Amino acid sequence: MIRIALDALGGDFGATPNVLGALEAAKRLDAEIILVGDQTVIRRELTALGHSDLPKNISVVNAPDVIDMGADPAREVRAKKTASIVVCAELVHKGQADAFVSAGHSGAAMVAALLRMGRIKGVLRPAIATPMPTYEGVSLLLDGGANADCKPIHLLQFAVMGSAYMEKVFDVKDPSVGILSIGEEETKGNHLVKCTVPHMRDIGVNFKGTVEGRDVNTGETDVIVCDGFVGNIVLKMAEGLAKTMMNMIKREIKKRPLAMAGALLSKGAFKAVKKHTNPDNYGGAPLVGVNGVAIISHGKSNEVAIFNALKTAVKLVKKDFIGDVAQKMAALKDTFERIEAECAHEGENNG
Repeated sequence: MIRIALDALGGDFGATPNVLGALEAAKRLDAEIILVGDQTVIRRELTALGHSDLPKNISVVNAPDVIDMGADPAREVRAKKTASIVVCAELVHKGQADAFVSAGHSGAAMVAALLRMGRIKGVLRPAIATPMPTYEGVSLLLDGGANADCKPIHLLQFAVMGSAYMEKVFDVKDPSVGILSIGEEETKGNHLVKCTVPHMRDIGVNFKGTVEGRDVNTGETDVIVCDGFVGNIVLKMAEGLAKTMMNMIKREIKKRPLAMAGALLSKGAFKAVKKHTNPDNYGGAPLVGVNGVAIISHGKSNEVAIFNALKTAVKLVKKDFIGDVAQKMAALKDTFERIEAECAHEGENNG
């Protein structure tokens, strides 16, 4: 049976959504959920929810330390060996869990995954792969913030890993790939984009060219790659814009009685849009490139988000996502080494 370690106290709302999500997953998924955290708190929460005895497919691993949200994540991970996020990653490293999920400190989750689980052979930098809602489904944006500064080789590897993720999780055959830029013309963009574009056609992905910011949510391509600095700004901008637009619509509707009547008639449509764009339905963003399945959930995750994160983790394990990425990296080893050497030579000439 697949075993998923869950940071049971991670997130803004403490144990409750994590335990509720785990209970639902234990019932509906073919998996054992390992609740990792202060066992006293976890047991108290289970009892409060009517489970004084551990339910089937639920186990508890004690991890009394907590990561300080305001402290340096690397220092916290190294200092607190029994913090829940650290123990989750350690369980995967030791083979006692097949994946881990955390809605806690995202920086600490990344550091713990890297230090305890390591990288897939050949991967230079792991990336946060974030599902973005589109008209018909989702696209995948990476990097969502793990790497502020990138080289062309990093973006190329993001493209390979993002394509593998879309195939495994969303069942997209031969997913299309684009590089985020300031124009559709491949001659536009900064130095990073211009240096990456020519090599995209060498790595076997379905490269469609450069895409603009407006294309992120239109489904122009299935995978969109960029450095983590740009990617994180895109994510936060989209989140803020969605919230602002919804508040503006609500405010304007309340000003007009006739509009309120129309809103009631459109209630079903509003619900459908909300459901499609709700990040809880995707559960979290995988940290692709580490040697094990790791899902980073939003700090405000509820039990639905936690369940969906656990569901995604189970799917990635069942479909051997890590093995697939490792195989692709091994097959492209010589190509990546050649491209990296060429880019370094181009950099010397430009310098």
